[in-house]
Amino acid sequence: MAKPVLLSADSTCDLSPELFEKYRVLRVPLHVILEDKSYLDGVDLDPDGIYRVYKEKKVLPKTAAVNADEYLQIFRPYLDQGYEVVHISIGSALSAGYNNCRLASEEAEGLFVIDSASLSSGSGLLVIEAAERIAAGMPAAQVAEEVRALVPRVRASFVIDSLEFLHKGGRCSALAMLGSNLLQLKPCIVVDEKAGGKMSVGKKYRGALDRALQQYVQDQLQGRTDLKLDRIFITHGGIAQKYIDLVHQEIPKYADFKEILVTHAGCTICSHCGPGTLGVLFLTK
Repeated sequence: MAKPVLLSADSTCDLSPELFEKYRVLRVPLHVILEDKSYLDGVDLDPDGIYRVYKEKKVLPKTAAVNADEYLQIFRPYLDQGYEVVHISIGSALSAGYNNCRLASEEAEGLFVIDSASLSSGSGLLVIEAAERIAAGMPAAQVAEEVRALVPRVRASFVIDSLEFLHKGGRCSALAMLGSNLLQLKPCIVVDEKAGGKMSVGKKYRGALDRALQQYVQDQLQGRTDLKLDRIFITHGGIAQKYIDLVHQEIPKYADFKEILVTHAGCTICSHCGPGTLGVLFLTK
């Protein structure tokens, strides 16, 4: 008889509370260090708290991975009850979390760890795929095998309105930020699923944010015949509702997705990219 399967994911998958509940996902929060105090992502610190501290003190947090012992403490009670566990982690190029959980799995039979090679709802897409397989009665080992095969099909990217947070976090120079501001550039940050989730700068859109987002959606979706049309995410860092609505209206011009899901990014994305960030994330066939 197959064992019951528990699905787990790092908080960085940026699913909404409603989606965590709908798909019965155990949420494992990353650590967020702000002003020498440690918080749990989405538990006792949220993006609004990060933005408030930054506005007052110009201080940004750092994030820290869940360690192997913590993963064991989280999963051991379920494993002892006879469950198998499928855990989906933030990309291995972005955090030590995947390797830490993999180390935990060496001491815990029945723990299957998947490197999403992505972040935010790019990982969230894989979480939902895993949840659907578990609901259909698939055993954990097969769920892990099939979801790992989907990793190269995740398309994750974001447009950033301002480089202020990237600059403050040491991820771009003052000169680059100045040039971007002067030229009204909105860079697209692309997640490379072939490199464990490593991020790079893609196209740079020029002009007002609304026009940049319209062009960005067109670039991502127009003319594609390989889209998996089950769902697409609009994930943002706290951007104004009018921009979310704009992107929501643009997507159906290029593809007939069954679901357009809107989620607010968690502390990890928001502390790196800031509030004026929005991405569309989807799977290909």
